[in-house]
Amino acid sequence: MIEEQLRAIRERITASASRAGRDPDGIRLLAVTKTQPRSVVDEARRAGITIFGENRVQEAAAKYGDIAGSVELHLIGHLQRNKARMVPGLFSWVDSIDSLATAQALSRRCEAGGCGCAVLLQYNSTGEASKSGYQEESILLEEAERIAGLAALRVRGVMTIGPFVSDAAKIASAFARTRALYERLQKQLGEARIDTLSMGMTDDFEIAIAEGSTEIRVGSALFGARA
Repeated sequence: MIEEQLRAIRERITASASRAGRDPDGIRLLAVTKTQPRSVVDEARRAGITIFGENRVQEAAAKYGDIAGSVELHLIGHLQRNKARMVPGLFSWVDSIDSLATAQALSRRCEAGGCGCAVLLQYNSTGEASKSGYQEESILLEEAERIAGLAALRVRGVMTIGPFVSDAAKIASAFARTRALYERLQKQLGEARIDTLSMGMTDDFEIAIAEGSTEIRVGSALFGARA
């Protein structure tokens, strides 16, 4: 089942990239396994998926603890500072950094664990209070400089969650704002370093690709409804 769903998603990625005049190889697929059992992860790996995302640190530790070194695991949910100690050795990316304080706590834990971690800065492109992320672009850019100077972290780009609406124009607008912020961050920290714009999920990734996303996060279209 997952092989068939994966093939269909890759076809949609290719078609979306073609319409946008982009190379589909420049768009990474992150498989979101939140609430899915370990058996689903194993089947996904057999289908050729190597990049996974989890929302909760403890769930990820139980599910990926013994295979963390053989997959690229991203934390895509909010990171509480007291859970930063569980990141080293488990997650290779944290895609949801939304404050300097959280980044500093994570860097300290990674240094103590003798490892590094790639991070994305989460931008709240919709301004919704219920969503995590920087709401002020100026603060994100200001703190990005200091986060980039932390010994154990590598700032790689920006992540956002689009609005949960059916209006494609509103979704595209949020993604366009995020792309513009990403491009400002590239100019600030260097294009060679800033290479990841993570936006787009199952219901809106084609819009995200049209707006320049380099990484999409897909769960239900791959694995079916969450438990």
